Amino acid sequence: MDPQSAGAAAPRQSPQEFRTLYRSLRELSAAGGARGPRGALETITAQTVRAAVREVRLGRTVTLAAPVETTAGPDNPQPAAHRLTSPPESEADEHGLHFATDHFGMNVHGDADSHLDALCHVVYEGTLYGGVPARGSLTPQGATALSVELARDGIVGRGVLLDVPRLRGVPWLEPGDSVTTDDLLAAERAQQVRAGQGDLLFVRVGHKRRRAERGPWEAAGARAGLHPDAVRLLAERRVAVLGGDGNNDTAPSPTEGVAFPVHVLGVHALGLYLLDYLQFEDLAPICAQHGRWSFLCVIAPLRLPAATGSPVNPIAIL
Repeated sequence: MDPQSAGAAAPRQSPQEFRTLYRSLRELSAAGGARGPRGALETITAQTVRAAVREVRLGRTVTLAAPVETTAGPDNPQPAAHRLTSPPESEADEHGLHFATDHFGMNVHGDADSHLDALCHVVYEGTLYGGVPARGSLTPQGATALSVELARDGIVGRGVLLDVPRLRGVPWLEPGDSVTTDDLLAAERAQQVRAGQGDLLFVRVGHKRRRAERGPWEAAGARAGLHPDAVRLLAERRVAVLGGDGNNDTAPSPTEGVAFPVHVLGVHALGLYLLDYLQFEDLAPICAQHGRWSFLCVIAPLRLPAATGSPVNPIAIL
């Protein structure tokens, strides 16, 4: 990354300020009844799903996932591995019946591919979400608690896209810049939409557009994301899911001593399922064209019973 292209520095947060915010959000989560094993998914009810279905007006489906990356790069040193396992090229044009088959493998929690974080993904102070001890819950064979299997029936709800670069009049936020609570509220006002209970909130920072136009960079060390203070709004609104086209966390971290404060606050304190490295470049122009920034959204993680996350292809239905 060109150092001169770095975004505005995020407001700094001391360890004490972070701990105070963390405790406050845990209390808000408990008061809202979202302390069961499914976390914030408990805010999605039959009523919120029926209301989300009424968002469909155009009958149009749009992916929120980026193509899976199979080429190594500065943000993807362990790319997904894909190969055709059969038939051999020499047999492809022979007579008779043949089947084309594949092998696929990936690092689910990398910095390039779209994925969902389960509630067992974040270990903080020796525990998982809800105070579950990490020791014994995370084994070489997989997670024995809070795995992605808890989302096996899918996540269906009203999606809300807040486009922060559009609000600021830029194509993307530069790495190191943070989305604040004021940004989220201003985007809601500008787009005439409001995230609420059980909603799937998606926040665009333009990470994938910048990557497409400027090329990949070491996103682990420099990326735009939410400021930790902005997570309080998500707790107050009781949203069910947070998704971003970056990692959701700003880097470098604005919180001293905590590398991924939004992950800690979102997953560990609130029980939010986070979706990282989505792409909104297909969806955002359609929302802008029709002046509608809410939609039905369907997320179907793979059934990986002991996994800490899953590759995912969320579908917006407008």
